[in-house]
Amino acid sequence: MYIVSVKDSFSAAHRLSGIAGKCEELHGHNYVVEVFVEGENLKDGLLIDFRELKVALRDILLELDHKYLNELDFFKTNSSSAESVAYYIFSKLEPKVKEKKLRLKEVRVWESENSCASYREDN
Repeated sequence: MYIVSVKDSFSAAHRLSGIAGKCEELHGHNYVVEVFVEGENLKDGLLIDFRELKVALRDILLELDHKYLNELDFFKTNSSSAESVAYYIFSKLEPKVKEKKLRLKEVRVWESENSCASYREDN
């Protein structure tokens, strides 16, 4: 099985509720997002062109960049936690990856250099 990964970033503000502490206040992060795609077959030596995967990820991150996440439709009914951000990105990116007959393995969202959450669907 081959695995390809790309990384990108975006900045956004959010606030969490019901957790008690500083994170209930409005604050922001410079998020780093890693996505992992897997497949068994190479075409011309590549699983997927890095550039193609980067463009697909960038299009999704532009929806989040410099936004107040809690005001976006998805996050009005879901927490704006790193876990939910990872799920949001996964759900948007997965159809684009499937078009290429590949599997989106995992999306990791780093809120800081030492704190991340990820989402993946185990088959």
